[in-house]
Amino acid sequence: MSESTAPAAGLVVHGTGPNPEAWLPAAMRTALNAAADLGEGAQVELVVQGPAVALLAEASGPAGQLGDLVAAGVGVLACGNSLRSAGLAAGDLTSGVGVVPAAVGHLARRQWSGWAYVRI
Repeated sequence: MSESTAPAAGLVVHGTGPNPEAWLPAAMRTALNAAADLGEGAQVELVVQGPAVALLAEASGPAGQLGDLVAAGVGVLACGNSLRSAGLAAGDLTSGVGVVPAAVGHLARRQWSGWAYVRI
């Protein structure tokens, strides 16, 4: 989803920090639960930053659960800067994962547009 076509409001769930094997599944569940609770018209995104972007390239890891998020309409986005730091490219990611140039910029624009923010 491009910034110019994004709805006026939604929820952005931000996942970052040490021990991504622990928090990424929790962030994915949080985004899925939010999408279910907020209903069909709500926009929910999960933005993954830091070393956890590497887990989005492993079909056998947490990324294997992306189908549920995509089916629920949750946008899953990896930070482009984090991908570069991890030595990965957008093509390395599991199908359904998008890329934003910089998580920090994307998060700021979402909040300026009225989106709610939750950090996991």
